[in-house]
Amino acid sequence: MIKTLMTSVFGTRFDRERKRIQPIVDQVHRHEEPLKDLSEADLKAQTARFRERLAERTSAVKAELEQVREAKHGCADPVERDALEGRFHELERRYKKELAAGLDELLPEAFATVREACRRLLGTTVEVTGHELVWDMVPYDVQLIGGVVLHQGKIAEMATGEGKTLVATLPLYLNALTGRGAHLVTVNNYLARRDSQWMGHVFRYLGLTVGCLDDTEPSSPERRAAYLADITYGTNNEYGFDYLRDNMVFSLDQRVQREHAYAIIDEVDSILIDEARTPLIISGPVGNETDDKYAQFDRQVAELVRKQTGVVNTLVAEAEKLLEDPKTRNDAGLKLSRPGSACRRTSGC
Repeated sequence: MIKTLMTSVFGTRFDRERKRIQPIVDQVHRHEEPLKDLSEADLKAQTARFRERLAERTSAVKAELEQVREAKHGCADPVERDALEGRFHELERRYKKELAAGLDELLPEAFATVREACRRLLGTTVEVTGHELVWDMVPYDVQLIGGVVLHQGKIAEMATGEGKTLVATLPLYLNALTGRGAHLVTVNNYLARRDSQWMGHVFRYLGLTVGCLDDTEPSSPERRAAYLADITYGTNNEYGFDYLRDNMVFSLDQRVQREHAYAIIDEVDSILIDEARTPLIISGPVGNETDDKYAQFDRQVAELVRKQTGVVNTLVAEAEKLLEDPKTRNDAGLKLSRPGSACRRTSGC
């Protein structure tokens, strides 16, 4: 009864969230009107203009960040290096904060640009997994709301047929403007390949590059190029194993992934709950089979353990005899405290 009364007065949580986001949707529509009069070249040039505005907003802190990074790498004094490390992390937080504020400011214009691009692409064809499809989608208001929610790092729950695939294009385009990469994580290779080609029709029209992990081999230059694209599609297993491989390389230039800036997870309950129950396990090479170092050190370790065991047994036996006489129990305690130090002494044998 109380819950019903509260809902009738304040509305459901969805209603409150929709009212909060509705002004942003209205801004998208206002920015969309002047875009209709732009030429195709001017509309495509929106991407470069957005990037220039972001770069202008963050240029000062980014330049200082690079200066501190170089100073830290060339600093030999540990105290000064720690101070530079702290300054670097402080500037990094400021840079990311400025970048996030810039994206929030650009959101209505960027979403309007994607919507106008979708409208101009109506009737064009795109090849998706070997079949030609006619582009016939323009985001509705409910999809704009879903895009805002995803940009804000929240979960957007949408029923089948409500256009979740198209919703993702809005925040992916916006966050790809930073040049730091935007990832979409999906549940299987077919969807990753399909969506990268299907939604890539819009991204490429607006001048962005799109990569798909399913089209490349692990640890290959093509895989690295897919991660360097503005937007990358792949499965959770591909991303996860690439992360593990990158932590097993011998030099940084062998890594395929770059920094992790923004990602959208499709079927988030399946990937972060169901799929996460299965651990990702990877192993590396064990070395040359003819290498006899293992056998050599195995013998030395076995000899060390044998000597340590003999010393400890001797000390314990002597302590047991001393414990029988109350006058020598203190000496027995000293004997019992020596096995650890005795082991350390024999470690040089």
